[in-house]
Amino acid sequence: QLQLVESGGGLVQPGESLRLSCVTSGFSLDRYAIGWIRQAPGTGQEGISCISADGSSTTYADSVKGRFTVSRDKSKKTIYLQINSLQPEDTANYSCAATSGRISHCVLSPGDYGWWGRGTQVTVSS
Repeated sequence: QLQLVESGGGLVQPGESLRLSCVTSGFSLDRYAIGWIRQAPGTGQEGISCISADGSSTTYADSVKGRFTVSRDKSKKTIYLQINSLQPEDTANYSCAATSGRISHCVLSPGDYGWWGRGTQVTVSS
């Protein structure tokens, strides 16, 4: 079955960087777009980045544009989220998720995604 497993979260200070990983199995990245969605305590889900199934298109929320970069390594079946200049407001649980049929584009709406990992916690604090 489709599986997504995130890693790379942790406790960091403001201004530091992290690289999150999403290891996938049970499906081909050529047929599924992957999104990154975060949720802070007491708030709703926020779609922050995605990459299309063919890898040609990436999308970012305004809140992270310029600081976050999504990429993938098909040979490792892994999607990465590079997060730079972390701020306390970036504290959240970060999940990756998959959606089928988004070949040349992707969307940030969490409701578009049908398969989810459990997430990895990112905490930014001095």
